[in-house]
Amino acid sequence: MGKPTGFLEHERQPIPDRPPLERVKDWKEIHADREDKRVSTQAARCMDCGVPYCHTGMTIGGAASGCPINNLIPEFNDLVYRNRWEEALERLRKTNNFPEFTGRVCPAPCEGSCVLGVIEPPVTIKNIECSIIDRGWEEGWLTPHPPKKRTGKTVAVIGSGPAGLSCADQLNKAGHEVTVYERADRIGGLLMYGIPNMKLEKHEVVDRRVNLMREEGVKFVTNAHIGVTHDIAEIRDEHDAVVLCCGATKPRDLPIEGRDLNGIHFAMEFLTANTKALLDQGLNGNRPPIDAKGKHVVVIGGGDTGTDCVGTSLRHECASVTQLEILPKPPSERAADNPWPEWPRVFKMDYGQQEAEAIQGEDPREYLVSAKQFRANSNGDVCELELVRVDWARDDKTGRFIPRDVEGSDRTIQADLVLLAMGFLGPEETLIEKVGLETDARSNVAAEFEKYTTSVEGVFAAGDMRRGQSLVVWAINEGRGAARECDRFLMGETQLP
Repeated sequence: MGKPTGFLEHERQPIPDRPPLERVKDWKEIHADREDKRVSTQAARCMDCGVPYCHTGMTIGGAASGCPINNLIPEFNDLVYRNRWEEALERLRKTNNFPEFTGRVCPAPCEGSCVLGVIEPPVTIKNIECSIIDRGWEEGWLTPHPPKKRTGKTVAVIGSGPAGLSCADQLNKAGHEVTVYERADRIGGLLMYGIPNMKLEKHEVVDRRVNLMREEGVKFVTNAHIGVTHDIAEIRDEHDAVVLCCGATKPRDLPIEGRDLNGIHFAMEFLTANTKALLDQGLNGNRPPIDAKGKHVVVIGGGDTGTDCVGTSLRHECASVTQLEILPKPPSERAADNPWPEWPRVFKMDYGQQEAEAIQGEDPREYLVSAKQFRANSNGDVCELELVRVDWARDDKTGRFIPRDVEGSDRTIQADLVLLAMGFLGPEETLIEKVGLETDARSNVAAEFEKYTTSVEGVFAAGDMRRGQSLVVWAINEGRGAARECDRFLMGETQLP
């Protein structure tokens, strides 16, 4: 424990974000530059608990509690406090292949289960993690380390999101020849096209890591839609094993009247098109294919993807943005049925809502509302959305809470662009059917957790494709686990963690 009285002497002070009205004018990351002295001081707040919950990686109440990849958090906090940054990086890399990703986009379930959080605001674990890896890149501590010996075994990893990249990284370390296939024109999957640049910069962060993996021997093939442009049977014949990390990319739709009108898009259509335009040509003076400029934008869905739609629309200079949520507004503090160390289901303002409030004067979110009908103008474009207020009540037959319309609460709002950000239903079926894989009740690929073996020998599945829509950090956990079991399959034993 670096400083026994640190949590008594220092208040929580996260690395600040740039001012909202400044950052909405560009596509750079929202975070301000870190100060290593401030980070070291924050690391001193870690109590090095006798029973630390921050790295437990459990699921409690349907949500992550603690770090799913079991980062050695008290250890690297202590090392940062003692100014031993390079050793802290070594500790961090033992469990996390990509701290620069999780340190930026992870919701930090580690902080939700921090023991200090029982009585005080928790340690700024996410900031500390990101600071360690960023300093490592700046100091040149991350250099290519190709395996000294190759096994002669070849593995195809299909999908280059966080699960696919972590799986490929681990298998390459074990000495296998690894080829990653990606259907898009750039490597990164969700990291590249699903998360906007202001949350995760592509050239400076994602491409930098991919290039390091390439120097270490991992091969990458883009524009390779396996099962469509490339024959999966040939891929299997050419490799000793295949790991499927294709994500849960089938979006949840909203089948109400008027759904087929122009101007209604799934969130990922909007975000992907925007990032691709930004990377292909820049957006200074150019407009993206789905443009929110001057439009009244309605985002349906209150999660992280919805927030990304809000932030992106504001950078397009939309006329207004409204975010709709069918659930009630969370409480300001933990409710009695949400005790520590569960993930705290409390009200917070994310970056998109902060920016909307700064521009529009209020939080863009509306709670306990449901969309009933889209209405069109004379050109067949969406122009209005009919809403109704809902209450949640327990169903007499099932015992489950369901939303019920409040009589007489119907109203209409302006909506020139509607973005559906209501989550995902599971993986796309094309590849699953061509390989002949069994699926579970939720349409995910059937593969036991920590085994990752599918119903077809030599084919493994990991990430959202196996577990359903989840966090980037869970995807990294699964990619590492699938690599371990794939290595065991190929070699009869494994030394991968």
